[in-house]
Amino acid sequence: MKKIIECVPNFSEGRDLGIIRQITETIETVQGVQLLDVDPGESTNRTVVTFIGEPEAVAEAAFRAVQKAADLIDMSKHSGEHARFGATDVCPFVPVAGATMEDCAQVAREVGRRIGEELGIPVYLYENAASTPERRNLATVRSGEYEGLEKKLAKPEWKPDFGPAEFNARSGATAVGAREFLIAYNINLNTTDRRYANEIAYEIRERGRWKRQGNTSPFYYKGEMVYFEDGRFPDGNSDFVASSFDELAVFYAQEYGGDLRKRYESIGLDPDNLSGRPVYKDGLFTELKAIGWVVEDFQCAQISINLTNYKVTSMHHALDASRRLAAERGIVITGSEVVGVVPFDAMLQSGRHYLQGMMKSTGIPARDIVTTAAQSLGLSDVAEFDIDKKVIGMPKQEGPLVNMTVSEFVDEVSRDTPAPGGGSIAALAGAIGSALASMVVNLSVGKGEYDAQYNDLCELAEKAQAVKDKLLRAVDEDTEAFNEVIAGIRMPKDTEEQLAVRSVAIRAGYKTAAEVPLETAKLCREVLDLCQRAADIGNEAVMSDAGVGALMAYAGVQGALHNVRINLPHTKDPDFIEQVSSELGVLLDESGALCGRIQDQVLLSFGS
Repeated sequence: MKKIIECVPNFSEGRDLGIIRQITETIETVQGVQLLDVDPGESTNRTVVTFIGEPEAVAEAAFRAVQKAADLIDMSKHSGEHARFGATDVCPFVPVAGATMEDCAQVAREVGRRIGEELGIPVYLYENAASTPERRNLATVRSGEYEGLEKKLAKPEWKPDFGPAEFNARSGATAVGAREFLIAYNINLNTTDRRYANEIAYEIRERGRWKRQGNTSPFYYKGEMVYFEDGRFPDGNSDFVASSFDELAVFYAQEYGGDLRKRYESIGLDPDNLSGRPVYKDGLFTELKAIGWVVEDFQCAQISINLTNYKVTSMHHALDASRRLAAERGIVITGSEVVGVVPFDAMLQSGRHYLQGMMKSTGIPARDIVTTAAQSLGLSDVAEFDIDKKVIGMPKQEGPLVNMTVSEFVDEVSRDTPAPGGGSIAALAGAIGSALASMVVNLSVGKGEYDAQYNDLCELAEKAQAVKDKLLRAVDEDTEAFNEVIAGIRMPKDTEEQLAVRSVAIRAGYKTAAEVPLETAKLCREVLDLCQRAADIGNEAVMSDAGVGALMAYAGVQGALHNVRINLPHTKDPDFIEQVSSELGVLLDESGALCGRIQDQVLLSFGS
């Protein structure tokens, strides 16, 4: 499996589209790199670019982009609402497929070294590429921003990881890192008052906020700040007051399950020297950074959020909490937006969350779930949310056969070619059977009498969708397997050596041509189990569809095994032939008996 990584550089230019275009064109000059998204922001004067590819290609494209940005962007003339300290402000690398975090950290270190040595730009490594624990946090690395960079570079503790410890007035500095997939997510409010956005941002962010008391509604920041004192250690989230930090830490661990010492260290405070320091109230979520600002283009206040690990805190967590907090303050969430791209898994999480809230089935096609997420999150509030462009890793059926129309596929089968043939048809029959099992279940969800079985029904429908998708892939895989046989047969055979090579290729091709339909038969057998379960717990009004699904699945088993039997002898592998042959009879007998029981059950439901 190829290693695929993502790079998401942020450039300090969001207004001059000509400059942005030159940078992105430079990225596209590198072969093997795919540019996924370009998201300029006028008010932030910042553009987020997203591209993917194999590590070597991505590393080269990243360096060239930083080089081009250094040529075109003058930080001494830059202004914008977003925190920044360089022409290329940040350049993170993210594992996508087949790659590890260490792979990305290695790329970050190599690219950082090149930027420092070849371009003379101070480089700081952050997150999983950081050279010291103190430099993991991006906010810490970028503290003081561009305006404070000259003084920062003069401090020994802030010597760059690469490049000169000298102020580069034109290019500033660049943070290069390796991190988990970060979702840049913004929530829009029906107000232009930044105070409301900050109020909500400080409540939900991991860092939390200073504890206050007294006049804290609707604006918490108007309350009186609470400080630690000698012998008095208030809890940030309750009225509890301890006499020592250790006592408070024990209370915190018991009440919230957290490590209070690490909590204050992460904020930059010394737990052993807190007297006179502010008490912090916990934020609602971990792995979430947020700040409020006003976006003039949209004429609204906005909660700007970075979800640093969507598997822990996803978009719906942030939005649902923000909706509640906004309502408490008499304002409304009008929608939200994703800056750049978003992982399919994150959209899947949110889509299922909202479907569950509506008591609708989560066992529907993946694109339907993603559409539900986009609608529920209000992702088209300020601009169209194009699923095909904005969602990375969206599952697709890539084969030429499965993407044909029904009539095109039937016509293709009817032509004077051996493939697609019975194996592809068997896979399609099984896929249709699994789709029917899902349909029976989904027509049961939402009916009052089945509410108690909601979780079981959803689980069954999700399994049916997964098996359906596997069988759809097998439609093309079966034809591809037979094409291996044809390719072997067409190999040259003029010499003894060529004959030997050809013979090996043909046998290998036939082995694949037996293995693929065998897997199809096993999946179709699984579909029969799904149809049985659907008939047991699903809507009796559509019992006949469970029966038809079972018939299709049984036809898939029979058809697939025909293809196994016809190809098996040509493998000329006695051990393989014996192993597979022992499975065939069991598969056929079990499938036939199960299909028969389902048909009997269906007939009984008719009163027959």
